[in-house]
Amino acid sequence: MKTIKDIYRIGYGPSSSHTIGPHRAAEMFLAQCPDAPQYEVTLYGSLGATGKGHMTDKAILSVIPSAQIVWKGDVFLPFHPNGMLFRAMTDQGQELHSWTVYSIGGGALAQEGKEETSPDVYDMHLMTDIQHYCDQTGKSYWEYVQECEGPDIWDYLHEVWQVMKEAVIRGLDAEGVLPGPLGIRRKANTYYIKSSAYKDNLRTRALVFAYALAVSEENASMGRIVTAPTCGSCGVVPAVLYHLATSRDFSEQRILRALATAGLFGNVVRTNASISGAEVGCQGEVGVACAMASAAATQLFGGSPAQIEYSAEMGLEHHLGMTCDPVCGLVQIPCIERNAYAAARALDANIYASCSDGQHRVSFDHVVNVMQQTGHDLPSLYKETALGGLATMGLTD
Repeated sequence: MKTIKDIYRIGYGPSSSHTIGPHRAAEMFLAQCPDAPQYEVTLYGSLGATGKGHMTDKAILSVIPSAQIVWKGDVFLPFHPNGMLFRAMTDQGQELHSWTVYSIGGGALAQEGKEETSPDVYDMHLMTDIQHYCDQTGKSYWEYVQECEGPDIWDYLHEVWQVMKEAVIRGLDAEGVLPGPLGIRRKANTYYIKSSAYKDNLRTRALVFAYALAVSEENASMGRIVTAPTCGSCGVVPAVLYHLATSRDFSEQRILRALATAGLFGNVVRTNASISGAEVGCQGEVGVACAMASAAATQLFGGSPAQIEYSAEMGLEHHLGMTCDPVCGLVQIPCIERNAYAAARALDANIYASCSDGQHRVSFDHVVNVMQQTGHDLPSLYKETALGGLATMGLTD
């Protein structure tokens, strides 16, 4: 299993698979063919269908300004729905070099059926095995992360946490309309202000909503965020952690440990299933983000490994079957609201698991397998193509 740094990628929105991944791919291709007279990039499947709304063309053209973008949203390459064909050509149109690459979610790339080559960091990839190891050794999940990643992981998570906090703060201050034809007004500032009118539990919910909206709206505006595990779900984990850090006065060290635990659960899903909305629907994005935030919250409140695993399992289980159906291909409706609801659901999962002894019938690993199969069974129109579900409402409703 790879490093959790692949779960927490720092970049710019609105989509890890549609902007961060293609941007990285364009940089890599340009490094291979820096002086070609002409460039052409063909976007297949989900990238071709919703790339304009996700600003995929802008991400590529920011690296290769002269590239011609060809949209083929009705053609799905076998390996993954997010296929890209980069071509370098002469002035006469003769091909000098070509490269087929896939944006597989979370900003990661894969080529010819092989994911980016990077060393394995973890010797276990199932949560059942990791939990058993923690039970046997008395270690916490974050200690297992430190053991595998090394002490440098804390410097990276410190940077991740800083970027998350900055996104919350910027988003709370920002006002106006989000980019794109939907004309969606930012809501985070309003929710934050109105939260002061409530008491206790209602104020908590309103604040968590505000924090999740703040980050998700920053993402929709191409702001600087952290994938957790994707851009489309980047508001869930920061909302939960920022709320607990500010309301319960948790130290940064404990927040970073919670981030490590959350990243471990996200990494298990990424390794054994998928975090790509184009491959498994929004259950792999917002659902996994909810699982990560649930685990982080239960870690902060002193949960046992079993309780943390139970909390994460519920966070994912109750998002099974969630479709990825962005209206106009934008990461706005229903994506932003889903982040807010998932953040609140993560806090509920923490309470539910903390009231138990952590024992339950359905394991996190089993839910991950079910999520993968469910995503496989979903028709492509419900997987980030903007052809089904809520996406069909268009601009007229």
